[in-house]
Amino acid sequence: MAGKRSKMAEDVRFRIMRLLHDNPEMTQRDLAEHVGISVGGTHYVLKALIEKGLVKLGNFSAAEDKRRYVYILTPKGIAEKAAITKRFLARKIEEYEALRAEIDSLKDELAHRKTNYDVRLGK
Repeated sequence: MAGKRSKMAEDVRFRIMRLLHDNPEMTQRDLAEHVGISVGGTHYVLKALIEKGLVKLGNFSAAEDKRRYVYILTPKGIAEKAAITKRFLARKIEEYEALRAEIDSLKDELAHRKTNYDVRLGK
């Protein structure tokens, strides 16, 4: 189960880093809403990313409220985002292929049942 949990945690980090790369001025509340986690969870992830040197915290100079921050990916963060993106994509392709196989199997099962049903009815 820890493997699944670590994959989910990496997916959250990936989504946050991806959002920050395009929108460094997003608030923790905005990030939480887009990623689908709590604001506290977002704070925890951001704090870890900052401590690892993947994200740099700065003031949002254009904001009237000078307590607003921007979260900027560092060069190390950009490299990590690329690595996470590669793993994320590989997982999603694997999930897609498994889902596609399950859909095909269900279609075959339904077609087989329909054929057997038609045979029993003499069609």
